[in-house]
Amino acid sequence: MDRILSIFKNSAKSPDIRRKLLFTAGILVVFRIFAHIPVSGVNLAQLKILFSQNQFLGLLDIFSGGTLSNFSVMALGLNPYINASIIFQLLTMVFPKLEEIQKEGESGRRKINQYTRYLTVPLAMLQAVGTYALLRNQNIISNLNPVLLISFILTMTAGTMLLVWLGELITEKGIGNGISLLIFAGIVGRLPTVFGQTISTASAQNLFNILSFVVMALLVIASIVVINEATRQITVYYAKRVRGNKMYGGQSTHLPLRLNQAGVIPIIFAVSLVLLPSLMANYLSVSKIPILHSVATFIATSFNPNGLLYNALYFLLVVGFTYFYTAVVFNPKKISEEIQKYGGFIPGIRPGSPTAAYLNYILTRITLAGAVFLGIIAIFPSIARLFTNVQNLMLGGTGILIVVSVVLETIKAIEAQLVMRSYEGYVK
Repeated sequence: MDRILSIFKNSAKSPDIRRKLLFTAGILVVFRIFAHIPVSGVNLAQLKILFSQNQFLGLLDIFSGGTLSNFSVMALGLNPYINASIIFQLLTMVFPKLEEIQKEGESGRRKINQYTRYLTVPLAMLQAVGTYALLRNQNIISNLNPVLLISFILTMTAGTMLLVWLGELITEKGIGNGISLLIFAGIVGRLPTVFGQTISTASAQNLFNILSFVVMALLVIASIVVINEATRQITVYYAKRVRGNKMYGGQSTHLPLRLNQAGVIPIIFAVSLVLLPSLMANYLSVSKIPILHSVATFIATSFNPNGLLYNALYFLLVVGFTYFYTAVVFNPKKISEEIQKYGGFIPGIRPGSPTAAYLNYILTRITLAGAVFLGIIAIFPSIARLFTNVQNLMLGGTGILIVVSVVLETIKAIEAQLVMRSYEGYVK
């Protein structure tokens, strides 16, 4: 705690960092304002009743920061952008040309981000059409003529693109990852409403269960911090080299391999995919075609957030995305080449390909522990319900993980800014 207070105290002394923090806070305020600007023509009272009766939609609303229940212009949230990012991450593994672009450094990443934004537009429009169909079938919105329908789709798409732009502004001119911070702000902004609804409907016995849930949540927070900070230290020695009259090297250092290299990204990706079957079931549930109605009923029953199939799929998606994203952000071959380039070696391991294979061997095994941990956190709500019997507290391990991880990453980003400005002794 003293360390965190020291970091923020010294951040306030730096005009540049203080300006970035205020800019980030300002963007988050703008986001929360837009989250309460509703789209015209929607029966909000009927919409809130629908969300209170549907556990899936309630969970989706939490991750949108309340923009769905308010049906604001940002009701689609960042889901289209996240789905576009997943698609391009997969495409880079299939098409060598995209992989080459990604390896071009900062310019390559900018091109991939630009392509991702282009793909976000049609995905957002498609999701807007699906949302309109769902609301119309539930009699929450009346039939729109072609002009109003186009206006509705463009408004929803523009809201998503505005949200993406705000996130990129934070990343470029603020502190931390903008997309993660917006998701964080949405979850935190929704917390008072969630807890208020839970307490107001709780009995004396449920209050005891809620306290048990809070204790479990605190234990989860502590474990998240431990896992996020856990690293496997790989010792690297550097041979002595003589250049002119000076000697270089002859020292050892450590290569830290994090237990959770992927951070919170696998959870965000997995949530976007695991909710698709339930979303499809909601679209088809009001169909007058018997086959489609039967399919919707089967999907809704099988992918119940409390069901075994839903939680098993969620767990496997988180584990899979953890390995996938770790492979994207950490390249053992490149690391081994950098170590060899500067005359380094791992004791007992030959430089070059053997070093890359050794790093991959270690990374695969420590990532398994991190991936299983993330998977357990993802299905934490179902586990907690078994022990506490609290059914209407929607925020679970996923939300807690995102909140804690974003806070830790943001503090590290501020710390890095302080180091760049040579604030010696800012950590006691």
